This record gives sequence, structure tokens and C-alpha cells, in this order.
Amino acid sequence: MSRFWKITLIVIAVLVVGGVAFRLLHKPAEGPGNGSHHSRQAAGQGGGSGGNAAGGNGQDTPVPVTVEPTVKQNVPVYLTALGTVTALNNVTINPEVGGQLWTINFKEGQAVHKGDVIAQIDPRTYQAAYDQAVAKQKQDEASLATAISTLDRNQKLVASGYVAALNMDTYRNSVDQLKATVVADAAAARSAKVQLDFTKIISPIDGVAGIRQVDPGNVVTTTTAIVTLTQIQPIYVIFTLPEQNLEAVRDSFQNGANKLEVIALDRADAHPLDTTGGLQVVDNQIDTSTGTFKLRAIFNNPKSALWPGQFVNVRLRVRTVQGGLVIPAQAVQRGPDGDFVYKLQPDQTVAMQPVKVAGEVGDSNVMVGSGLDEGDQVVTEGQFRLKPGSKVQALKPGEVPQPVAAAGDKKKWKKGGHRANAD
Repeated sequence: MSRFWKITLIVIAVLVVGGVAFRLLHKPAEGPGNGSHHSRQAAGQGGGSGGNAAGGNGQDTPVPVTVEPTVKQNVPVYLTALGTVTALNNVTINPEVGGQLWTINFKEGQAVHKGDVIAQIDPRTYQAAYDQAVAKQKQDEASLATAISTLDRNQKLVASGYVAALNMDTYRNSVDQLKATVVADAAAARSAKVQLDFTKIISPIDGVAGIRQVDPGNVVTTTTAIVTLTQIQPIYVIFTLPEQNLEAVRDSFQNGANKLEVIALDRADAHPLDTTGGLQVVDNQIDTSTGTFKLRAIFNNPKSALWPGQFVNVRLRVRTVQGGLVIPAQAVQRGPDGDFVYKLQPDQTVAMQPVKVAGEVGDSNVMVGSGLDEGDQVVTEGQFRLKPGSKVQALKPGEVPQPVAAAGDKKKWKKGGHRANAD
């Protein structure tokens, strides 16, 4: 058989098979099957109607949301800034006299107190100089005593003519000269005593010792730094604010008797690092390069939670708003026209209410400047399912909504609570 006839037979076979398959797929149902087909169509039409009805009921089902009332309370107004912790005093200890360093009497990182001897320099040379000055003073005091005695004795002999009056002037001048010498000796002795005392290096402040710069046995001079002492109780926090806040800060600082509360928080704004401090100084000029002015607060720092050089977040309370309106922060939504909240209406629907946020109150609330009144109920949870006019089921915080049966489940129950036969 030629190639042409083979192809022809294959094409005919394909056409026959396709025709048979088409006939079988489009064969009309007969008898009971045909009735079932119409029943399914009727059921489908009825189901569609019921579905629309159920859909209508679904739209009327209230959306469960959490609502909270607007409350009135006194609200502190804070200005926030980034601050740097600075030591109250920072003293680098240098010897007043030179010599060999005998001992170091502190541990690095240890707290030292004012008046403590923190190091000792070899005192022997200074002790000898002091002893020498004291001896010289005593020698001149003895000479002065002799001169005074001679003057008194010759004073009695002048009247008898045994001593010339001219010699009396010499005796008097000798006494005065020796008195001056004794005074100079006393000053030299005190100076030598000061030099001797300088061999004991004494802490001038209460503070914490840093890392020492020298070791015992080294020869130190007046330019040698031994250690740096840092006073951290109390301690400063220095921060800056924009110049537009200057007037408000100055007015509150003066009217509040120089007692403005300052809070130092950790870098995450999670919790205060120390007890509340107070504003101490407002700088006398504005930095023209940054448009800010500097402020300094002081903290008692009893637990040493604030450490020199540390960065902290600062809150400065400048005033307190009496009777401010406060709502939870999560109630405020951002829209194309600004901030708004969903406000609960008397008919249990919600409406979009534009609001103006005046500031934060703590970590979870905000103060509303306009748009709400005291007692207004606002939605705090479930806003993503709402639109203006939505009917809602208002719940208190923590309250759980009651479950609602679906429309299909309702059809399975007869009046009186008996379940219908689903077959």
C-alpha cells in the first residue's frame, strides 16, 4: 500500500472516532434521569435565590469591634531630645611634687572619697627640708630671745650712764631684725610642710577611679597624670532642642521656680534609667549652625544607672494640660485627608471622624486636640473590616464576641429545636 493511502485511512479513522465521542457526550438524558436534570436546575435556581438572601443577611451582620471611651485627664506635655551623660566633675590627678612613687592605694574602677590618700610619693627629701626649716626657725627664735634680753638689760643702764643712748638704737634694730627673721623662718617651715604633705596624693572629690597611668616605683613629676577621677553622683545630662522651643522652655523654667521635670530613658525608650531629674541650666545662646540651644539637667543617680558618655533619650516636661481628651493610640488611623477615628453612633454604626492629635500620652495613648468630646466611643480594634456606616457589635476591651450561626446551618433546624432530615 502506498504512503498516500496510509495517510488517508488514518485521517478517516480520526474523523470517525471524533464523531462517536461527540455523539456520546451530547446524548440527551431520558426517563428518570431527565427529571433529575430538571430537579437539579430547579434546585440550582432555588439555591441561587437562597444564596442572595443569605448574602443580604451577611451584609447586615454586625462586625465585632472593640470600643473605648474618650476620657478627660491632666496630660503632661513633653519635649523629646537625644542627650549625653556628662560627669559632674572630671579630675585628672597630677602630683604637686616630683619623686619616686611608693604606693598606689586605690583599685581601678573603685569608688574613692574626698580626702582619701590614693598614692604616696617618697617623702624623705621633703621631710628633711621641713626639719631643716623648723631647726632654722628655732635657732633664730633663740637669737631673738637673746637680743630682747640684751635690750631690756641695757635699757636700765642708760639712765646710769653705763650705756650710750646711741647703742640702744642698735639693740632695738637687732631685735626687730630677728623678729622678722623668725617670721620668715615660720613661713619657710610652713612651705616645707606643704611640700611634705604633697607627697601624699589626696582625692579632691568623691568619684570613681579610672585606669591608672603609672605604676609604683616610677619617678613622677608635676606633669605626670596618675589617674582620672569621675564624679557620677549626682550627674549631668546635656541635650539640645530646636530654637522654636526656646520661648516655651524659658517661660516654664522661670514660672515653675526653676523646677522642670526631666526623664532619661534608654535608647529603646522602654524605661527610665534613673529617678526623675530637674532642668538646671538653659544655655545663653543659640547655635547658629544647627538652630538649636543647649540645656543641662541634673540627676541624683543613686544606682549609677547613668554613666558618663552614655547616650540617652530625654523627655522634658514643659507644662501640663488640664482636662485633656485622651484616647488609645491604636484608635487613630491615617487617611488621605489626615488622621481620623471610627466613632460609634447611637444606631450602632460607625462614622469616620477627623481628629487632630496634640501629642503622645505615655506609650499607648494620645491626646486629641479637636474632633471628639468626652465620653465619645471610638473603635480601637477591628477597624480594617469597617467602612463608614458599617453596623458593629461594640465590645469592651478583652470581651469576646458571641458566635453567630451561618445561614446554611439555620436551614438544618426545624422550629422547636429538632434537626431536619438532610437526606
